[in-house]
Order: sequence, then structure tokens, then C-alpha cells
Amino acid sequence: MKRLILVVVLLTLTALMVACGGGAVEAPVQEAAPTEAVVEETAPTEEAAPEVAPTDEPAPTEEMAPTDEPVVEEDMAEGSYLERAKAGEFAGTTVSILGVMVDEEAQKMELALAPFEEATGIDVVYEGSKEFETQINVAVDAGAPPDIANISQPAMAQRFAAVGALVDVSSFLPREKLQETYIDSWLDMATMPGADGEDIMAGVWQRASAKSMVFYPKAQFDAAGYEVPETWDEMLALTQQIADDGDTAWCIGIESGAATGWVATDWMENIMLRTTSLENYDKWVVGELPFASPEVKAAAEKMAEIWLNDDYVYGGVPSIVSTFIGDSPVPMFADPPGCWFHSQAAWITGFFGDENLVAGEDYDFFYLPPIDESLGRPALVAGDMMVMFNDRPEVRALMEFFSKAEGVEGWVRAGGTLSPHKDADLDWYTTYTDRKVAELLLNATSVRFDASDLMPAEVGSGSFWKAMTDWISGSTDLDTALAEIDASWPQ
Repeated sequence: MKRLILVVVLLTLTALMVACGGGAVEAPVQEAAPTEAVVEETAPTEEAAPEVAPTDEPAPTEEMAPTDEPVVEEDMAEGSYLERAKAGEFAGTTVSILGVMVDEEAQKMELALAPFEEATGIDVVYEGSKEFETQINVAVDAGAPPDIANISQPAMAQRFAAVGALVDVSSFLPREKLQETYIDSWLDMATMPGADGEDIMAGVWQRASAKSMVFYPKAQFDAAGYEVPETWDEMLALTQQIADDGDTAWCIGIESGAATGWVATDWMENIMLRTTSLENYDKWVVGELPFASPEVKAAAEKMAEIWLNDDYVYGGVPSIVSTFIGDSPVPMFADPPGCWFHSQAAWITGFFGDENLVAGEDYDFFYLPPIDESLGRPALVAGDMMVMFNDRPEVRALMEFFSKAEGVEGWVRAGGTLSPHKDADLDWYTTYTDRKVAELLLNATSVRFDASDLMPAEVGSGSFWKAMTDWISGSTDLDTALAEIDASWPQ
């Protein structure tokens, strides 16, 4: 309206001057007033730049100089996305999650989500599926993915990142911010090439489990006067001492039907983390460090010091391949113990054979000791990564929630999972075993995912399992077994 009045006045003055016989007067050129960009709450993506809307704001004065940069609403807002969500900014919105947790685990996921929903007014709709892998692939291919997916296999996240399906979490949660709640190893494992080959932060880790423990029959162990070893050499010395006492130290069994052999791969992975660098471990996972390399062969030979010694293994070496995984630790609780050590994740306590056994009294565990002290205290882990497909403020807020220990606190308190976050409180854990495993994880200087889970299926759950079984059974030698695994790598 202001512009229209100005134009009318100018035209009237010009007409009067012409009518009075004056010379032609050029009308002044009106400069367009700069507009203020108005950006929707949804953050712009590379495919859709923010639209700029016209404005009736007056032309700028000296006190309000124009700028070439649009003013982005989300940059002006105070606080992180989670803080803004807790202030009610995104209340009434909905975020969808698709995951693998069903039944009791789905209920525990709801417990983890409840504080976020209560604090923000955002409705989080979780859907668990036993056909998760098929369902998520179909949804992504159809261009209709959930806002967030709960992925237990990093290789799946890598596939989605490579085709540009995932939002780069570092676009709103810089690595420096994430380092407040994760050790670098977790962030390294979430860093993957995007569609253009440049690395992105593919997701954040919500929960974890650890696989670097050695269980033992504590009551009888203490009564025998044995002491928990702090180093690998001390563990080998104790293994020999037990043999000298007329017993066998280790309970080992790898039989599991079509999955026979995976226990051996866990040992190899733990030893690799204790004998070579994380860089070599990562190269091994992707096939750049062959199984026949000196580093991998050295890990197998270190494993053989225990596994291939009849004096150290309950039932002798031949029993390893024929003993079911779940049956292997049971002899620890005979009187006297048939064996004294069993390396496995915490789920193995459900197979000890006596539900009256008390953790911390009848049995306990220690951290599988380091071999090369310069490599610190690594831990072999598994975990669930939250990946983001749709970029909206409320989705960013939930991803930030998952990047903190509060994002899994409800589940931790309910039991059955661990937090991978540095800001987790050990007092949240309600069982002796969960708390102690969590402490082990918090004390880890580095972590890496199970290598066989990251390798191509032809290798990780194929030739790796089989070749290790063949080697332990004596049907092939180590060099041949390692060469067979290398030959199976897809070209």
C-alpha cells in the first residue's frame, strides 16, 4: 500500500509539471526493498532449498542494514533440538520408529521412549517386526521409510548410507558434541561413506552388549586360593597352574547346528583387538587385511595356546566341536569343578544349569585381559544404532535424545541392556551382572563390533565359521583354513 501511494504522488507531480510547460522529468527509479527469508521449520535438504517469501517490511535504514544471507529461523532459535523440544516447541508432532524389538523387548523400548514423550509432547510411534530386514528394505525402496530405524547390523546402515537414504547426524550433532557422551570408537563405527563417497555420521548408538568377559565359579575359585588374572600372561600362568593341580581350566564348546563355529570367531576378534591396531581390525573387516596376513595368523596362534592344548580344555580338544554352546559352561558348577573358565557374553548365565546360583557369590566374571598393554582395554561389542531417514525438527530432537544415556535409561532400569554412553549412571542397573558388564564397558578404551557380523555373509557366517571349525577339529591346518577364508571373499 505504501508503494502504491508513492507511485500515485509521483505521477501527479509529473503531470502537473508537464502541464505547466516544464521540460520532461524522469520519474525516479524505485529500488526494491530487500525481503526477509521465511523458512519453514523443516530443515532444508540438498534437494529442496528453502523458499523465500515476499514481505511488506519497510526498506532498511542505516540502523538496519540489508544482508545477503537469509535469516534461518532454526538458527535463531535458542538451544539444541532436544532442549527446544522439551520447551514444547514441537509438541503435537509425531515420530515413527521401526525396529527389531518385539514382545517384551518392545515394551522395554516403550519404557525408554516414555520420558521423551512426556517431556516434549511429541508422540513416538514404535513398530517392532520379526521381518524387520525385509520390511525396512521395502519401505526405503518405495520411498516411504520410517523417520528412524533401529538397526543392529552396521552393514545394513552402510548400504542405506551409500545410496543417500540416511540423514547425516553430524549436520545437527557435531562430533565434538557427541564426544561428550561417546568414546571415539563408537563414533568411528557410526561413520560411513555417503552417496558421494564422503563420510557421514550414519546414526547414534542407543544400547549395547559386551563380549569380552570370562566367567568362573567364584565360590570354589576363591576356596582354591586362585586369583583373578589382570594380564594375558597371568591368565595363561593360572591356566597352567590349574593343569598342574590335575584339572582343566577351560570350558569350550562351539556346536550350534548350522551356526557351529561362531564362538571361535568371537575369540579371534577379541584377540585381534588385543594384538593389533584398530586400523588393522577395520581393514580385516572389509577384506583389506587378509586372513593369511601375519597379524591375523598371529591372533589364531595366540588362541591355539589355549584351544589346542588337551591339558587346558575340558574333555580335550576333540570335544570342542561336538559340545553344544549352551552345555559347555555347566561343568564349572560340578563339585569339584570340571573346568574353571568360560568366555562368553552375559546371556550365557541362563545356561549355567542351576537357577539358584547367585551372581557375585556362586559365579562371577573378569575382563578378558589385555595382551599388548599399549592397545589399552578394548571390548568386543554389539549394539543398536538409530538411523534417521526423514529430516524434521522433532526427529532431530529424538535422535539427540538417543545420543544421551537418558535415551536408554528406562530400558536399563528394566534390565537386559547396557548403555554405550559415558554419561550413564551405574546405579541404574538393577542386577549385579548388568552393572558389572556396564562398568567393563565404561572402562573400555576402545570398542569394535563383532567382525564376523560386519563381513559379507559368504565370509562372516560362512567360510569364517566353517574354516575355524575345520581347524579346531584337526581336519585342516591353520594356513589352509586362512587361505580358504580369503578365497571365499566376494570379488
